[in-house]
Amino acid sequence: MSNELPFSQACENNKQPILDCIAQVFTQPGRVLEIGSGTGQHAVHFAASLPHIEWQPSDHPANASLARPRIQQAQLANLCDPLALDVVSQSWPVESLVGVFSANTAHIMGWPEVQAMFEGVSRNLNAGGAFCLYGPFNYGGEFTSDSNRAFDAHLRSQTAHMGIRNMDDLLNLASRVELTLEKDYEMPANNRLLVWRS
Repeated sequence: MSNELPFSQACENNKQPILDCIAQVFTQPGRVLEIGSGTGQHAVHFAASLPHIEWQPSDHPANASLARPRIQQAQLANLCDPLALDVVSQSWPVESLVGVFSANTAHIMGWPEVQAMFEGVSRNLNAGGAFCLYGPFNYGGEFTSDSNRAFDAHLRSQTAHMGIRNMDDLLNLASRVELTLEKDYEMPANNRLLVWRS
């Protein structure tokens, strides 16, 4: 892999375990929006492995171009150019989605942005579509590992609005926007993959 391209070791480590799960979820042909594509490593790996899916990367307008070099290099027919997407916008530049995927975003966003993400997913996801959300989460307000506790402290020391989200809060939020938790996969490194269904 070219050292000139933006690179995330975490993405490299988790892309195959995530694919093993989402391949069981995104089974219908159609467009899947990725929120927070970052370096584009997930986008390229997933699009190459799921040819029936039109994979649509996106990221915050300040970061949306980061994935473009890797995506252009991949030259995959089902991998779209990344979109600039601010989740708090009432009008997203996509619609009619069979799925949405987002990794390691909920603990970086402020809670109002997490709420906006769920609301936007609900607005743009087809009936029966799936929202796969990957990352660390707390259960019953408790950390699932010492490493997650340390990670949360690190996040909050950088910016007060960041932090690992509590499942109870996500369940309440999802209920308000008519998304239902269908599956909660245990993943490596004390992460989870949550599958919400419209």
